[in-house]
Amino acid sequence: MKLLLSMFAYPFIVRAFAVGALVSLCAALLGVPLVLKRYSMIGDGLSHVSFGALAVAVACGFAPLYFSIPVVVLAAFFLLRIAENHRVSADAAIAVLSASALAIGIIVTSLTTGMTTDVDSYMFGSILAMDRTDVVLSVTLAAAVLVLFIWFYHALFAVTFDESFSRATGVRVGRYKTLLSLLTALTVVLGMRMMGAMLISSLIIFPALSAMRVFRSFRAVVFCAGTLSVVCFCLGLTASYLLSTPVGASVVLCDLAAFLICCVIGRK
Repeated sequence: MKLLLSMFAYPFIVRAFAVGALVSLCAALLGVPLVLKRYSMIGDGLSHVSFGALAVAVACGFAPLYFSIPVVVLAAFFLLRIAENHRVSADAAIAVLSASALAIGIIVTSLTTGMTTDVDSYMFGSILAMDRTDVVLSVTLAAAVLVLFIWFYHALFAVTFDESFSRATGVRVGRYKTLLSLLTALTVVLGMRMMGAMLISSLIIFPALSAMRVFRSFRAVVFCAGTLSVVCFCLGLTASYLLSTPVGASVVLCDLAAFLICCVIGRK
């Protein structure tokens, strides 16, 4: 108990809990419509784009978050437009953009700074990488994502399940799909600080899949996914502190355990 309480004596642990819980909640809420629309791998693709942008930012001396956010948002719009073109499937577009961005990031890194601590923290996540400025920006953007998701909840629900009917009833489907892509892009960039480019997509996919094993209504799945995501993040961060393991990997294993438990509950 003393060891657990001593965690909160470190400011970076407190910052990690605050930002990580918010980002995990955002990722889980967005993950439900993304998984239902079979866009779940967009998180993985955007995380690789974010790594490429961050590598360029570190090489050029720019502020990583401020540089990568607009780049990832543009990539999300680009993926959305390609997915609407029936000549190219969504998964193929994500694979092309993901591999290209990752290759650019690796080349830029190898030709300039090399694999520094900053680049490594973005690849695999690090709670030590967050300063006060990053915390303020992350909390502000995460709060904005939550407010927009709640505000447009009913429209996102309609677009998720039946685009044709939504369009027939006057819902601007393109606008809300763009909003979903924008919110996902912001969440991916913010989550890379904690989880890294290699693991951020797990925050989007695991909670939604776990909740769908137990519940059937959209609202119940959204609520359960958000709760599971925050709980698993807190448990993963605590385990990381106690066992000296990487934060991202610890959180993913907690998400995996929750998924397996939900599978057993769902079968019964």
